[in-house]
Amino acid sequence: MNAQDVKRAAVIGGGTMGNGIAQVLAMCGVETRLYDIQQDFVDRGIAKVRANLDKGVEKGKVEAAARDAAMERLSGTTELDVAIDEVQVVIEAIPEKMELKAALFGELGSKLGADVLLATNTSSLPVTEIANVTVHPERVVGMHFFNPVHIMKLVEVVRGNGSSDEAVATTVELAKRMGKEPITVVDSPGFASSRLGIAIGLEAMRMVEGEVASAEDIDKAMTLGYGFPMGPLKLTDLVGLDVRLSIAEYLQTEFGERFAPPEILREKVARGELGKKSGQGFYDWKA
Repeated sequence: MNAQDVKRAAVIGGGTMGNGIAQVLAMCGVETRLYDIQQDFVDRGIAKVRANLDKGVEKGKVEAAARDAAMERLSGTTELDVAIDEVQVVIEAIPEKMELKAALFGELGSKLGADVLLATNTSSLPVTEIANVTVHPERVVGMHFFNPVHIMKLVEVVRGNGSSDEAVATTVELAKRMGKEPITVVDSPGFASSRLGIAIGLEAMRMVEGEVASAEDIDKAMTLGYGFPMGPLKLTDLVGLDVRLSIAEYLQTEFGERFAPPEILREKVARGELGKKSGQGFYDWKA
């Protein structure tokens, strides 16, 4: 398959990552169907895309005609069969739970032909394990986007043990078509980005826990001293503390205690302080 020949795609999951992926697909000329299990999830996802594009128009970064054309290409549904009808690509962006992803890919694998590319947006789970529940694991790859999807340039293309050269090459070219900068990594716990990002984020949390410095000053050390575009603690708030806890626990099982989540992270998640989405994390987002 040639990435330039992709006409229709389905994005499974209407949350933050899913609606962002749907936005950039629609913007690059692909008829995109956003699927979720409840209509209000779908509606919120499409409304978020509209809000992002409206903001882009206001700032002069998106032409009004391009926004309108993208919204014409975007639709939503709660029926999986409708979402995947005659698509060339499916990108999954559901919660980071192996049992959920395995169930979904098992269903997709049985419903779709071998020529349909299946991509998972997982940030840490093994792509090979996800692929192995499908009928044709060779067409399954990782396609790890970064939040906010419409702004962040990186896409991590993950080659599973059985991923074909064609599937990987198509995914790389599709990422470029979407205006992204892809890197290719093998299927290893945490891949490249999550493994490095979590290591830095966990150490920053331990520094807050040990009262070495405030979250703001730790982040400032990394942005001003090392040129990071965003500090590790603010990034944790943006990604979600619950998401980072889940990734850290998985990496701990694979690599040992150096990825053990600090108590401050566990306590915040237990209190519902999940970052920007809950209004409170290492920063107060309510204002």
